Amino acid sequence: MTENERNNLQETITHILEDMKKEEGTAFSLDKVNLAEMERRTGISRKKLRLIKANGFKVLPNGNLGKSKKTTVLSGFTGVIDSYLKKGVRNSKTITDKLKDIGYTGSRSQVKRYIKDHLFLMPARRSLVAQHSNCGRRYQTDPGECYQMDWGFVQVETDVDASYRAACFAMICHHCGKRFVEFFPNAKQENLFIGMLHAFQRLGVPKYVLTDNMKSVVNGRDADGHPLWNLEYEAFMEAVGFQTKLCKPRHPFTKGRVERLIRFVKDSFMAGRTFGDLSDLNIEALRWCDAQDSDYHQCVDCVPSREHAMHCMASARNLEMNDTLKKYLCPERRISFDGFVNFEGRRFGVPHSYTHKVCRVSRQGYELLIYSDDLRQLLTRHDVTWSRRDSFCKDQYTDQPEEFPTMPVAVSMEQKTEKPDSAFRRFNFDEEVDEND
Repeated sequence: MTENERNNLQETITHILEDMKKEEGTAFSLDKVNLAEMERRTGISRKKLRLIKANGFKVLPNGNLGKSKKTTVLSGFTGVIDSYLKKGVRNSKTITDKLKDIGYTGSRSQVKRYIKDHLFLMPARRSLVAQHSNCGRRYQTDPGECYQMDWGFVQVETDVDASYRAACFAMICHHCGKRFVEFFPNAKQENLFIGMLHAFQRLGVPKYVLTDNMKSVVNGRDADGHPLWNLEYEAFMEAVGFQTKLCKPRHPFTKGRVERLIRFVKDSFMAGRTFGDLSDLNIEALRWCDAQDSDYHQCVDCVPSREHAMHCMASARNLEMNDTLKKYLCPERRISFDGFVNFEGRRFGVPHSYTHKVCRVSRQGYELLIYSDDLRQLLTRHDVTWSRRDSFCKDQYTDQPEEFPTMPVAVSMEQKTEKPDSAFRRFNFDEEVDEND
C-alpha cells in the first residue's frame, strides 16, 4: 500500500468514526465500535478493520515496508547485468534473454527494476550538440517508395588477444520498417554494392534510397549544391535502376529509422554475442531480422513482414539479376605471381590452367568461389575457414622443368672424393703392417 492509499484509508476511517459518534452520542466508545456496521459502510473487510482497531484506528504502514529479501531469483545473475550496464547496454529484453540462456527463471520485470536502480553503472553519454527545443515533424512515404541505408561499426575481440573492427551494413524500409543487416570485414565500396544487392533481393528495389554523404556514394557538391556522384556508384544506380537522395550533412535525424536500427542492432543483437566467423554471424543476423520483422511494432503500427509483402512489394520491383549485376557480386581481383588472389585479408589459390591476370571472387556462405573475369567459368572452390594461412587449390602448380643457364659456362671446379676407411680394415692381414705402428 502506498502512502497516498494509506492517507485515503485513514481519512475514510476518521469520517466513519465521526458519523457514528454523532449518531450514538455519549454512548459512543472506540472499544465498542461495531465493526460489522463499519464494514457495511466502508466495504473494508472485518479482518482488516480488526487490525486497524488494534492500532487505535490508525492506518500504519506494513511492518515489512522497506525490507528486501537477502536472496531472490535474481541473485547470482546481478554480475551479468552489471557487466552489460557498464558496456552501455540497458535493453531489458536483451539482457533477460541472455540471462535465460544461463539458467535465469524469473520475470523480465525484476530485471527492469534492477536496471532502473543501477543506471549509475552506465557510462556517461556525450553531448553532441547543445540542447534545444524540438520543432521537427516526422514525414511519411508511400509503400515501397524509399529505403534508408547506413554503416555501423563494432569492435570484435578475438581469442588470441587481438581485435579488429567489423562493418555492419543496414537497410530498412521507411514505410513498414522491414530490415536487412549484413556484416563485412570493412566498409569498402565493393562491400556496399554487395550489401545493397543482397538487401534488394530480400526487400525489392525501391524508387530511391536515402543515405548520408559517404565517399563511396558522392564526391562532393557543385556550386549550386547538386551532388557530384562517385562514378562507380552512378554506374551502379543505372545498372540497378533506382535513385539516391542525400541527407543534410551533420543532421542524422533525416534518416532516423536506419540510425535507430543501427543502435538497436548494437544494443540487442551485437551485445555480448560470440560467433565463429562472419558467415555464421550473417546467418544469425538474417534470423534475427526475420524474428524482429514478425513482431508487431508500435512505431509503424503493423507487422513489418506482413505489411511489406502486402503493400510495399506492390510498388517496389523484384531485382532481376543480369551479367552486369553479377559482376558487382563478384568483385575483380588480380592474381599474384605465385597464383593467389587476396580477398578479405586472406589468400586463395587459382589453378595454373587459368592464364589471365585477373579473376572474380565471391563468398557465398561457407564457400569462396573463383570465376574467370567474364564469369563464364567457375575455376575453383575454397572452404572459408578464416585462417590466416594460404589456401591452396588443386592443380595450382605444375611440375617445373629444370632450368639450365642461358650463358655458356666459363668456370670449372674439381671434386675429389675420398672413400672413408672401413671398420673391418684392421682385420685385413694381407696388407703390410709397419712395425712402428
